Amino acid sequence: TVIRAAILIQKWYRFTMARLEMRRRYSLSIFQSIEYADEQDQLQLSNFFTFMLDHCTHPDSVSQIFTSPSAPQVVDEGLCLKEFEKKIDVPDSYYGPRLSFPLTVEDANALLHAFRNEQLLHARYVLQLLSETRRVLKEMPNITHLSTSYSKEITVCGDLHGNLDDLLLIFYKNGLPSEQNRYVFNGDFVDRGKNSMEILIILFAFLLIYPNDLHLNRGNHEDYIMNLRYGFTKEVSKKYKDHWKQILCLLRDVFSWLPLATIIDSKVLILHGGISDTTDLDFLNALERNKVRDHIHVRILDILWSDPRSQNGCTPNKCRGGGCYFGPDVTAKLFERYNLKMLIRSHEFKPEGYEISHDGKVITIFSASNYYEEGSNRGAYIKLNPELTPRFVQYQVSKFTRRKNLQERVGTIESSALKSLREKIYAHRSELTSAFAQYDINGTGGISVNDWAAAMESVLQLELPWRMLRSQLAQMNPDGEVDFMSCFYDLKMGQPIKEAQPALAETLCRYRKDLEIIFNIIDKDHSGLISLEEFSQTWRLFASHLGIDVQDDSIGKLVLSIDYNKDGHIDFNEFLEAFHVVHRLEKKAT
Repeated sequence: TVIRAAILIQKWYRFTMARLEMRRRYSLSIFQSIEYADEQDQLQLSNFFTFMLDHCTHPDSVSQIFTSPSAPQVVDEGLCLKEFEKKIDVPDSYYGPRLSFPLTVEDANALLHAFRNEQLLHARYVLQLLSETRRVLKEMPNITHLSTSYSKEITVCGDLHGNLDDLLLIFYKNGLPSEQNRYVFNGDFVDRGKNSMEILIILFAFLLIYPNDLHLNRGNHEDYIMNLRYGFTKEVSKKYKDHWKQILCLLRDVFSWLPLATIIDSKVLILHGGISDTTDLDFLNALERNKVRDHIHVRILDILWSDPRSQNGCTPNKCRGGGCYFGPDVTAKLFERYNLKMLIRSHEFKPEGYEISHDGKVITIFSASNYYEEGSNRGAYIKLNPELTPRFVQYQVSKFTRRKNLQERVGTIESSALKSLREKIYAHRSELTSAFAQYDINGTGGISVNDWAAAMESVLQLELPWRMLRSQLAQMNPDGEVDFMSCFYDLKMGQPIKEAQPALAETLCRYRKDLEIIFNIIDKDHSGLISLEEFSQTWRLFASHLGIDVQDDSIGKLVLSIDYNKDGHIDFNEFLEAFHVVHRLEKKAT
């Protein structure tokens, strides 16, 4: 009896753990699919955003900041430090670090201490630091060559995405950068997290102190268009209200000078995204990298956006909308041409912080723990010894996770993932309703699970296990069919506006992120207020670019209705709030 009971308990435990793992995996798949779909939209619209930046007619628009003759990037670099010192006062009330150049290790330690205590570095020092960083980066080649003979090990870190706690934990576990403790940071320092600026300041400070021992590769998020969408631009504007334009302008130039790749001992290639069947390291090394926009140059797009796959060949990366999928044969071909042994890349979320593929030749390293949600993943970094044998160190910043058991942690991740997915579903309500109707020949409001799953995938194209997710997203009717309209029962628009027709409201809901980017471009004083005429003109331009069929009078009536005080301006933040999806009721996982 005891043995039988033990076997039953063991079976129950295994079943429970397997079910939890299944829920964790599909939750992470949801997050990643939505992330890639968002990036695809971003790349498709990048030319439009570039056009807006370059041709925006507003007198003091962002385009003027970036192209004005008086912008910081054309100031005589020998005078930059003194110029900023003369023009920007640091008040006596400022108690943060006071930097003097050239920087010392003490300065770097002061920055670390200040950022641990959530202090800001004064704008004068930020601009001086960026100016010095640009000066140093300009002297560096496109591809940096390192040797392990100068130190016992080299540490390689992946995406940080504004997660300062991860960087601080890496330094705590692995030591600060120095001549004996060399680092390569492989791009995507910014966006998504709330401390991108602090991460850049720390990395740039150590770069200035140890230019031969700390190395930075460019990622796909070191790009001003990406920053507009994924949070870094907003972060800088909030933290540095008086000098954010100068800082962003200088950062755009600094990003353009970041090296594209690093090679260790002529055997290990480190770059952010990946390779393609046209990757030519000699060509990359000869590029004028500061003059290349990664979102329009195919070769740069490949090394910043590509992902490895187990299948041979090189095919377009349709999920992300840029770069390619490269197979083991593509890797082998590049290795043979350049006599390489290993490719280390980042760019891709991994639950354990790293992944080995292509028979050990390709390693993905991802250093941002809790990327999607608290407890969603570990971060990791690689230690490379002189034999070039990789050793992986995993970690997870834990503020609340340890207080929860496994079931609670998975439940939190699953709930957050399903919330994001439901918002995506609601933003495509009209298209989904039409797709469902094609299968509902008799107009009963119910269709089979297979048909429901096919309709969901045909519209959303997220490559998710829809049959498995059905119980979380839609109800079954008494006849055993999916009540397809139940997908939308628990969702509604934020603040219903009667002037917004359903089709228009859905369109605005779907493109709210893109509209936010556009209006940040034309909002000259960062007040959040935009004139009715600016709104209407920009909407027409945007709708024309995407082929959106919305009547001008519909948007006109809507805009007039949101001008609550009738002063000819609308509060754009209120406008966005009116068109986001809210959840009437969070369904519990079953």
